Amino acid sequence: MGAISRRNMLAGGAVATAAALGLSACGRSGGGTRAGGGDGKPVGGASGSPSVNARPVNLIGDGSMADTGPQPNQPEATRLQPGQRPPQFVVFSWDGAGEDSKQLFSHFRAVAQEVKATMTFFLSGIYVLPEGKKDLYNPPGHRRGASDIGYLADDHVRATLEQTRGAWLEGHEIGTHFNGHFCSASSGVGTWSAEEWRSETEQAMDFVANWKTNTGFHDLDPLPFDYRKELIGGRTPCLLGQNQFLPTAAAMGFKYDASSPGGNQMWPEKKHGLWDFPLQSIPFPGHSFQVLSMDYNMMANQSGGNPKGDPSKRAYWQQQSYASYMAGFNRAYTTNRAPFFIGNHFESWNGGIYMKSVEQALREIAAKPDVRLVSFRQMVQWLEAQDPAVLAKLRTLNVGQKPTDWKQYTSVTPV
Repeated sequence: MGAISRRNMLAGGAVATAAALGLSACGRSGGGTRAGGGDGKPVGGASGSPSVNARPVNLIGDGSMADTGPQPNQPEATRLQPGQRPPQFVVFSWDGAGEDSKQLFSHFRAVAQEVKATMTFFLSGIYVLPEGKKDLYNPPGHRRGASDIGYLADDHVRATLEQTRGAWLEGHEIGTHFNGHFCSASSGVGTWSAEEWRSETEQAMDFVANWKTNTGFHDLDPLPFDYRKELIGGRTPCLLGQNQFLPTAAAMGFKYDASSPGGNQMWPEKKHGLWDFPLQSIPFPGHSFQVLSMDYNMMANQSGGNPKGDPSKRAYWQQQSYASYMAGFNRAYTTNRAPFFIGNHFESWNGGIYMKSVEQALREIAAKPDVRLVSFRQMVQWLEAQDPAVLAKLRTLNVGQKPTDWKQYTSVTPV
């Protein structure tokens, strides 16, 4: 890698590291009221998630999914008023999104309820596929059933389905992290054609759409949504293959992609007709270079990608990663108000310090005024509700550029 890519270290890292880390390498898994549309309405759910049985249920296919009506707990996306300063949007997203013995999926759902946030959970399709049925997965360029992340134990597949169901009812987005997380230079996702990406994406949707047939868990309630309609975005493994994936994603009706590595903290634009929501380069305290806004990239720069790094340094690393997230947030919050994107995995690297640092940052950010903790889906809805001319003006604001007068940027005509 060159100097920049070496420092940022693409999420997922070298294939040898990903394979050695197994499932964890990919995410096996008090603030005031916040709103996604800048209209003062809460984004997070109420204290108890609504039951799918309290909503009209129209089963789909084998009963793995159901049409239960519009997703609950969604804000109304409203257009900025002329001269209005944009709210500070922050998206916390999770790659893999499986519930295992660490119970981090359920933990961060609970945290989101406390701070009234919604998030994006990028579900890996094979996390709802029992290992005994792994031959149903036909990954491009690999033998049937192959995967560079481990399959979940059956009880964790069950738990993941239950968490996915509850998360959607609380207002969170269920995106995709695809399936086998292949990162090798010779046959990984970076080498796949548009047709191979379509196969991988369709298989990820199929595993979600047919989990009852594949698992035999007929005692569980259906997922309360149609994933084929719900799915509008994802993040590719290792942040690779975006150029080949985007045409397929656009043809399949996706609205956004979150796979770009090393984006700047500027207002989003589109690639191939999809909103581009990159992991962003943010200040890295103690260093002259920046780091990507993701736990893996913090670890790569702190312990060389070793998830069991020096215990004597962990307290410092935890504080450093927290300070990095907050530096990225404050740079946007106090200047151009560009949406801030943070990506993480459900992991326990270096003693779980990154789960602690991101939770600390999440809670502190949620307490700030005029902050909107939203999902990528809600971010898309808000952007598409805006005047395109206003968004074009906002995109002229550089990283850390503070307007002297917001009226120049959120009014269609100069004031």
